Order: sequence, then structure tokens, then C-alpha cells
Amino acid sequence: MATVKVYNQEGKEVGNLGLNKAVFGLPWNSDLVSQALRVFLANKRQLLSSTKDRAQVRGGGKKPWRQKGTGRARHGSIRSPLWRHGGVTFGPTKERNFKLKINKKMARKAFLIALSAKAKDNEILVFEELKLAAPKTKEAAKIMANFSQVKNGLLVIPKDENLKKSFRNLPNIATANISSLNILDVLKYRHLIFTKDGIEYLTKQYAPVK
Repeated sequence: MATVKVYNQEGKEVGNLGLNKAVFGLPWNSDLVSQALRVFLANKRQLLSSTKDRAQVRGGGKKPWRQKGTGRARHGSIRSPLWRHGGVTFGPTKERNFKLKINKKMARKAFLIALSAKAKDNEILVFEELKLAAPKTKEAAKIMANFSQVKNGLLVIPKDENLKKSFRNLPNIATANISSLNILDVLKYRHLIFTKDGIEYLTKQYAPVK
């Protein structure tokens, strides 16, 4: 079983914590992780841009001029894509569907593989506990000053407004609720910062029951 060092808020090492092999000890599988990430990003995608084709643009029911005898090119509608204010050919529409599917077991395993990679690369930082009496960015900066190796970190915590407000203003730290942690969060940030309770929560959530 792999272990990780546990620190207090003053930056002093206070012990070690064993990491469950079923959660933090899976071998790397780039194909599975890539697939799960692609599905996750596709399902997050929102349809923002939308255009109208010639059938949806208002007007243009009348032929602009007769077919022959004017010397001008033939046209049947001013809403043709050739015209200004006409419809758009092959433009984006709200009917597009980017949704992709992945087996739940595969998505779960990919998430755990990503966590395991962080553990293997010593990119998981664990605190015995994190508590602040009030939201103070100065106090959060003081805590992280002892961990200069964390340049791009994600603080994963339960719902705690004091911690969230204190750490979110630090330029190199983002925050996430542990119950909504996902594969994108794990892969996007270099270091993951947990409390001891957070590691135990993940172990309880994802380790198979014997």
C-alpha cells in the first residue's frame, strides 16, 4: 500500500496516511483516460451559436425579378445564401448533438486511474485538517507558503465557505467540492490538495466493499 505524508496547517509533517490500492494504485491506461475525458468534455459542451438557413429567414417569397430579359443573373429569392441577409449554408444550428456515451464502470475507472497517477507522481498533498475561523486570504497564503512546490493546485474540500473564500483568491490555487470532483479537475491541475477526511471520503466512495 502506498503512503502519503500528512501535514498540519503550520507545514509540519505529522504522520503518514496509507492510500487504498483500489483507489490510488491503478496502473496507467492512456486510452481509457483519453476516452473518458473526451466524453466528459463533449457532454459539458453548450450550444451557443445558431444560424438560420434560407427556409428559416423571414421574407423572400417573391421572385426579385423576372427570369429573362433584365440582363441580370437568375434569382428565385432574396433569402438565398448568395444574398446579403440571406440564409446561411451549413451553419451551426441548435439541433446539433455533441453528447457522447461511456460505460459508468469505464468512467469510474478512468477517474481512479487519474487519481492513481497523481499519487504515483507524489502530486497529492494531504493536511491533517484545514480550518479557518473566518474567510481570510492572508491566512490561506500563510498556509500555502510552506508548500512552494505547489504552483498549480486544486484544493478539494467538503462544503466550507470559509476555506473556499480564503483560498480562491490565491493565484495558484483553485477549489472544488469533493462530492463533485471529476476527471477534468484531476487532470487539469498539477497538485491535488486534500484533508485526511477527504482521502477517507474518496476511499469510502470508490473502494470495493469486501
